[in-house]
Amino acid sequence: MKKLSTILLLGLVFTSSHIYAQEIRDRVITTAVPFLLVAADARAAGMGDQGVATSADAFSQQWNPAKFAFATSENGIGVSYTPYLKDIVSDIFLGDLSYYHKIDDRSAFAASLRFFSLGTIETRQTIEQNPLLVNPNELTFDASYALKLSETFSMAVAGRYLRSDLGLSDGQDLGAAGSFGVDVAAYYQSEEVVFQNFDGIWRLGVNISNIGPKMKYDDAGQENFIPTNLRLGGGFDFIFNPDSKLGVYLEFNKLLVPTPQDFNGDGVINREDDDVYNNVSAIGGIFKSFSDAPNGLSEEIKEVTWALGTEYSFREAIKLRAGYFNESDEKGYRKFVSFGGGFEYNDFVIIDISYLFSTSDFPSPLDQTLRFGLTFNFGDEYIN
Repeated sequence: MKKLSTILLLGLVFTSSHIYAQEIRDRVITTAVPFLLVAADARAAGMGDQGVATSADAFSQQWNPAKFAFATSENGIGVSYTPYLKDIVSDIFLGDLSYYHKIDDRSAFAASLRFFSLGTIETRQTIEQNPLLVNPNELTFDASYALKLSETFSMAVAGRYLRSDLGLSDGQDLGAAGSFGVDVAAYYQSEEVVFQNFDGIWRLGVNISNIGPKMKYDDAGQENFIPTNLRLGGGFDFIFNPDSKLGVYLEFNKLLVPTPQDFNGDGVINREDDDVYNNVSAIGGIFKSFSDAPNGLSEEIKEVTWALGTEYSFREAIKLRAGYFNESDEKGYRKFVSFGGGFEYNDFVIIDISYLFSTSDFPSPLDQTLRFGLTFNFGDEYIN
């Protein structure tokens, strides 16, 4: 199998492949390493793949590293596992290992490793040739630092190494493509506000992630944008009593990557148009992404996904979650409902699970899939 075959598999996995000579209305934005946009932890997955404005946990690195400054435990370790296309294959999965450490009451350090395996694939140049087994995979490693600038506001920066190894092309090992990305994030968590029948906490978050150069798989191949992304969200925690709390959160996402379009005016998006598209620089693409949709503001709005989620907590020991994720039919077709729950044992171990089912005509590769996560909190406790 050549490199193209592996890329087609990636397109199947993420249901967002770009087809040459497609109709103009199907301007789906695609990037390298798209697994970075998939929820790697069961808690966020249970709330519709969102986490930029939820409370801090061990998996905050993906969503908003500024939240670590508000973590209530000195240390946290998170491990998660997500199977992909479970009804077709058994060896495609997404795994995540995260760790954070509160340096003091105002600052925190965190690191995470994310690994996406596409399983084992047989490759051959001809039908008669004995197959060669390859194991295409992608991974990222990142580190962040978060600092409280006030009692209610924090900011963070993160650096990320990206590696993508998609196997062979024309019988030759392509080697691994690499790049790096930078995140800039902010988080607001209000003090407890007293209302007539309940108390509450406001939360706001923003994160611009994966700001960095394109990835290139070989000298002759095209450069691919990495998934630079803007997350913006908010929420409110209803505190009914010391034992009962309900959080409601809304999040918006937009890829800061240019929109594919018909540059030469022949009615289709083909390789000639891609040549023009690929000449856009990574930083230039961020600015172009806000105003380059051919149909103007209406199409720019369709490039924004949104998620609505809720989390009910009883004595911080039992948690129930639900969420909905929506993407325009013209920009990727992702629509799904998710449910989840969590159980905390002895103030140390948290077990999270989530379940997703698609509401789109194009089912998600995670449709009817259980995701699992474990969190270990230890060390001193902090009160925000």
